[in-house]
Amino acid sequence: MLLLACSPALNWREVALQRSSAHALLPCKPERATRSVPLGGVATELAVVGCDAAGATFAVMTASAPAGASPDAVLAGWQQATLANMQADAAQVQRSDFRPTGGLPLAHAQRIVAQGRRADGRAVAAQAVWSAHPAPEGGGIELLHAVVYAERADRWRPTPFSPAWAGEAHR
Repeated sequence: MLLLACSPALNWREVALQRSSAHALLPCKPERATRSVPLGGVATELAVVGCDAAGATFAVMTASAPAGASPDAVLAGWQQATLANMQADAAQVQRSDFRPTGGLPLAHAQRIVAQGRRADGRAVAAQAVWSAHPAPEGGGIELLHAVVYAERADRWRPTPFSPAWAGEAHR
């Protein structure tokens, strides 16, 4: 990983995430966007930071859990939408628990590695994590999703998801 960090294609930096107490590390200058997406069946403002570097797309997304929605159910739906969007082969999806410090112990707080196809038919691999944390101010639950898309899953082994990259650094 040290060699990757020293590569001219990767310029790691800490990025504050909108609508969240978390920070992430990204290997390039991120673009920011917000959009309304249905999470838990409710239109929810999703804040996105992301960038492309060294043949991969890095993105971190945050949102507040919709009022009255189960955070675990929202994470499950978010995973399904992500995997459907990349036309992932369900038989090839690898799942494991993802519990950063302060993360809620939810069944769908997970790390996923998946293979699929982009909209143009090209192969794509994803390494992704989802987690939920109690919001420090005003109550509620913060939801976080971080993902790296590349042509091959082994492009980013070991996984880029150190706890700090995936938003563990709450301040």
